This record gives sequence, structure tokens and C-alpha cells, in this order.
Amino acid sequence: MSEEHRKLTGIPDEHELKHTSSKREQRKGRDTDIDYYDELNEAGELLASYEVRDSMSIYPPQSTTLTFKKL
Repeated sequence: MSEEHRKLTGIPDEHELKHTSSKREQRKGRDTDIDYYDELNEAGELLASYEVRDSMSIYPPQSTTLTFKKL
């Protein structure tokens, strides 16, 4: 799991961010990696699920965008 994704979601260090799946999309001149995570507390209980999108423009200048949403 990317440390960047952990910082983005802002979950506490003692919680686990478990990667559950991923997919790729290519639309409107953007290449997007989509990762899904579950946030687990110290007891292993599910607290929340997240979708993290890492998107890059395929045309110059190749800007990137990193966003997430709580599901």
C-alpha cells in the first residue's frame, strides 16, 4: 500500500489500510488507476471502505491528480 494513499485518507497509524482490489480506466484523455481499501481498527474490525483514484493526463503537460472518497 502506498504511503501516499495512507496520508491522503488520513487514517490513524494504528489502523490498517487493507488493499481489496484495483482497476484501470482510460477516458477523456486520462489514465486512471483505481484502488479500493478497507480501514481496519486494532481488533481487525471494518471501520470504512475507500476508493483512491490516481489519474494522469495522457497529453502534455502530464498533470496528475490523487483523490479519494469514503464509500
